[in-house]
Amino acid sequence: MTDNFPYTLTRAGVIMAPEPGNELEAEGVLNPATGRSADGTLYLLPRMVARGNVSRVGLARVVIENGVPTGVVREGVVLAPDRGWERGANSSGVEDPRVTFIPRLGLHIMTYVAYGPLGPRTGIATSTDLREWTRLGPALFEYDDALDMDLNLFHNKDTVFFPEPVTAPDGVESFAVLHRPMWDLGEVRAGEGVRLPAGIEDARQSIWISYVPVAEALADIRSIVLWRNHRFLAGPEFPFEEVKIGGGPPPLRVPEGWLLLHHGVTGVIDNAFAQQQKVNYAAGGMILDADDPTRVLARTAEPLLAAETEDERSGIVPNVVFPTAIEEIDGQRYVFYGMADSKIGVARLDRV
Repeated sequence: MTDNFPYTLTRAGVIMAPEPGNELEAEGVLNPATGRSADGTLYLLPRMVARGNVSRVGLARVVIENGVPTGVVREGVVLAPDRGWERGANSSGVEDPRVTFIPRLGLHIMTYVAYGPLGPRTGIATSTDLREWTRLGPALFEYDDALDMDLNLFHNKDTVFFPEPVTAPDGVESFAVLHRPMWDLGEVRAGEGVRLPAGIEDARQSIWISYVPVAEALADIRSIVLWRNHRFLAGPEFPFEEVKIGGGPPPLRVPEGWLLLHHGVTGVIDNAFAQQQKVNYAAGGMILDADDPTRVLARTAEPLLAAETEDERSGIVPNVVFPTAIEEIDGQRYVFYGMADSKIGVARLDRV
C-alpha cells in the first residue's frame, strides 16, 4: 500500500515573505489558498499574520517567469476577522484558507479557520472573482445517531472541498469535504476531556470526510454549510504522523484516483492554542479511490517533503512544511506551502 507512491515533490524556492514595515504581516505570511480569475490570472490568498497573532486573508497576484512562480504582487486584504464569531476575547482571526473552484456551482468555495470565542471552527465563504467574498457562516454537522456524538461540539480545522461531485455513502451525488475534528472538549470547557464518536478508539486528530448533496447546493448555495454522512477517512499511521495528520490542498483528480496531499506532525504539543515550538510538520500523500474517496488506495510511509532548508526550519513555528494549494502552470503542477509559519514556498509536483 505504501511502496512506489506515484508522485514526488521538489523544492522550487520561496515565493512570498513578510513585507518589511507591513504591520499586517509582522508575524508572517503562510499557508495560502490559490485561485484563478476569469482571465486565467493566478492568485495566492495568503494567511497574513499581524502582531498579536491576528490573521487575515490577503490577495496577491503570482509572478511567473519562464513557467515558474517566483514572486507576488500584493493586492490587499479580502477577508478579516470582522464578524463576532471570528473574534474572541483572547484570540481572533481568519486563518489557513483553502479555496476550491467548483465548476458545477460556478463558484470559488473558501474554507477557513474562524478563531472565535470558542476556539477554531470551520468558516465557509463563496466568491465569483476571488476579491469579494460572501460569508455563509460556520460549517454545521447533521446529527448521526450511529456516531453517538454531535460533531458540532468540537473544534475543527484543515477543511477543504473536492472540485467535482462524487457519490456519497447513501448513493446521492454529493460534494465531498475533508475536515479534521479535534476531540478534546477540555479545550472548549474545562474538565470535559476527550470524547470520541462510536467506533473510534484513537484520539489523535485524523482526517474525516462529509458530504453535501449536489441538488441541495444548486437549489440554495447556503446548503453548502450543512454536512452529512460523516466518515473517518485516515489517521496517523507512520512515524512522520505520530502526533496527528490533517488535509492539505483541494484533492486533485489524477489517473490513479484523487491525489490528497496532507501534513503529518511529530514532536510535542505544549498548548493547543499557542504557537508551537516543539513540533515538526512534514508533507505526505495519499491516493483516494476516484468513485469512493473513503477508500485509501496508496499512501506515503515517508514524507514527500520535510523541513530541511533554513526557511522551513526557522520561523514563528520552526520545522514546518504545510501544503495548502496545487496549481498547474504551463503544463507543470506546483504545490504552495507554508514554511515555518513565516513564509510561503513552492515545490514542483511530478508524476513518477
